[in-house]
Amino acid sequence: MNLWIKFIVITCVLFVTSLSSNDKTAVILMHGKWGSDASQSPVGKLGNFLKQKGFVVVTKDMPWSKYRELDKSYEDSMLEIHEMVQSLKKKGITKVVVGGHSIGANAALGYASRYDGLSGVLAIAPGHVPEIKGFQKKMDNDWKKAQKMVDNGEGEKSAEFKDLNQGKKSKKTFKANIYLSWYSPTGDAVIPTNVANLKLNTPLLWIIGEKDLMNKRGKGYAYSNAPTHDKNEYIIVKGGHGVTPIKGKSEILKWLKQL
Repeated sequence: MNLWIKFIVITCVLFVTSLSSNDKTAVILMHGKWGSDASQSPVGKLGNFLKQKGFVVVTKDMPWSKYRELDKSYEDSMLEIHEMVQSLKKKGITKVVVGGHSIGANAALGYASRYDGLSGVLAIAPGHVPEIKGFQKKMDNDWKKAQKMVDNGEGEKSAEFKDLNQGKKSKKTFKANIYLSWYSPTGDAVIPTNVANLKLNTPLLWIIGEKDLMNKRGKGYAYSNAPTHDKNEYIIVKGGHGVTPIKGKSEILKWLKQL
């Protein structure tokens, strides 16, 4: 009898261990521009909420954080995200969702347009719109300065360029080739292009605040470009750009649970 009980206990332990990896969904959450993965940041609070609900959550300071200030090109940032995804899969997790807030959502969409095998892409208040003329005008079209430097073989040289984040302007020093990769109006970071190129069978949640300037552009801006999927959703929540990860946490949880 004791041996039988021991067998049951061992079997249960193995079953629970299996659930702790293969049967869990991991969510990579990337912060917005000039942000961080701090626990009290919008993404940090969302991550803590999802962890409490049983999800594996991965956050880290990304190349566009206030500490790193665009230390990698758009494509090299995709490789950094890929390393995070592969690390999770090596641990036995089979369901991985890549998501982010603002420019982090931009990067998540970029990654999902380049790599197969995701269980979903989570675009929270997507931001960074280099293809919009008004966006570039506010920065005096500094991308042209970067383009000229790259064309002259000076892409690795640093220079001062204007930056913009939700109406806040700044001047910072970047390598010309890195700046161009993020700010070219026909380059890698154009959201509508990346959404149109999402890999088939990758469901998309686009969640946005009703007061977000991006919300005025509606589904037609980019969401409608996504490949058809029965789990694609476009959700509007209360509040503005910065609070969407918090205001939208219940809707995000609901969507994740049905993947």
